[in-house]
Amino acid sequence: QVQLVESGGGLVQSGGSLRLSCAASQSILSINTIGWYRQAPGKQRELVAHISQNGRIDYADPVRGRFTISRDDVADAVYLQMNALKPDDTAVYICNADVYDGQWYHYWGQGTQVTVSS
Repeated sequence: QVQLVESGGGLVQSGGSLRLSCAASQSILSINTIGWYRQAPGKQRELVAHISQNGRIDYADPVRGRFTISRDDVADAVYLQMNALKPDDTAVYICNADVYDGQWYHYWGQGTQVTVSS
């Protein structure tokens, strides 16, 4: 069982920046993929960015070039630096961890609200 605790959300003006943090309850090196999803009101949850054990990083097209995901293997945490924020980025941002241990386990944090005003 992996517990994920997010922090860093808030209200920011268009063009501003925020940094989200997600702390994992176990060694991040034991997690196959860790990253961020987001869900806006009335929309489906969508991938924002994730990073694999081997360091491979994937970004969703809408955030590529503006958001940066990073991992701290000592602190067992993953971060999402969000720059040039737009109102369309407004959503609940949810940390996700996928672990393979004979089968896939998917873990979610409680989410943190990001609101970008125009």
